[in-house]
Amino acid sequence: MAGDRSVRNLGALRGASTSRVLNLSAVRKAHGEEPEYRAAPLFDSPIINSSLILKHRVRGDESYLFDTPHNVATKVIVPFDMDDLKLGGRSFFFGQRGFRDAMRQIGNYNPDAMQRDLEVLRLISTVPSLDPFLLREHLRFNDINVADCYFEISAADKARMSEFVATDIRHLIHLAFAKGAGASSSTAKLVSALLSTAVDEKLEPMRITLMLDGEQFREGVFSWRGFLYYKWSMNQLWPGLGSAIQELKTIRASGVQTNDQLRLIAEHKKRVILAILRARQDVAGAVKNYDDAYSDLVEHGKPATFRDFLLKAPAMFITLGERVGTISHIVSFWQYRFGGRGMKTADADELIAIFNDFESGFNQQEAAPAHAMSA
Repeated sequence: MAGDRSVRNLGALRGASTSRVLNLSAVRKAHGEEPEYRAAPLFDSPIINSSLILKHRVRGDESYLFDTPHNVATKVIVPFDMDDLKLGGRSFFFGQRGFRDAMRQIGNYNPDAMQRDLEVLRLISTVPSLDPFLLREHLRFNDINVADCYFEISAADKARMSEFVATDIRHLIHLAFAKGAGASSSTAKLVSALLSTAVDEKLEPMRITLMLDGEQFREGVFSWRGFLYYKWSMNQLWPGLGSAIQELKTIRASGVQTNDQLRLIAEHKKRVILAILRARQDVAGAVKNYDDAYSDLVEHGKPATFRDFLLKAPAMFITLGERVGTISHIVSFWQYRFGGRGMKTADADELIAIFNDFESGFNQQEAAPAHAMSA
């Protein structure tokens, strides 16, 4: 099996999870000795359970690996040295020809002992991004229960989110704690607790305020954390999304173009822009549902609405996460490919391929089982 040197680009990776990378090696280092990690692993193979899983844009020199065209594929990389990713590793794509044999060899599976891990990898391959909330709820919806430590928000995202979350929940802190110094000194601790997979005594005043028992509160906190994460994510994406939409409208094909190519570009462009606008509207509507329920709690002192919203919210996460993941992919790719000033142009065939990729993300969502976007 040839060594995969693309892992060198991940040498600076430290977080456990981003929308593009799931660093199971980092999860193992942080939580490998914990009973929950051992009792409910993501993958049964310790080797695959210490790998790097990527949402990888398939390059032209990789397309031959697949029987059908793939714009984005799920890639599994097992580094030669978990402590030095720059040394490279072995890899395979889910769905490439012979990937089961590659997975069996790399994962060192016993005969007929790989079926669960294949199913987990298949489920991971069907989601548009690896954001922790989408991934957790997608697995749970398909009866795959995994330790919470696999779905932590990355340290970098936690730092960027802290100020946003502190502002969002400040009013609730004053409901749960005595006003004054007690509430003020509790803000940092509460924000840290909300952005952690642990649900401990720091959140007990919130549990009492929301009138939830232990297990309900554990699930409710995960839902709450999810909506705070999605609200924050979309706040980061809105400016880039607005720019991408405007540039999508004006981008031109360069070089020689046929009439069929120009027609396809115009049709794709229209469909992609409409799909983005619909997705943005769906996400804004879901966040408004959260804001309305939260407002009923902090402004009118009615915890029941917010409590009920949190308990129903996981059913929304698949659809909400898919919308945010697809929007994030479009924004990040557009900035990478067409960043900078000046008129945006690309070869006609490349434009068609890009628009096909963007459309495929929305088409996958429409083909997936429906999940309510309102609670």
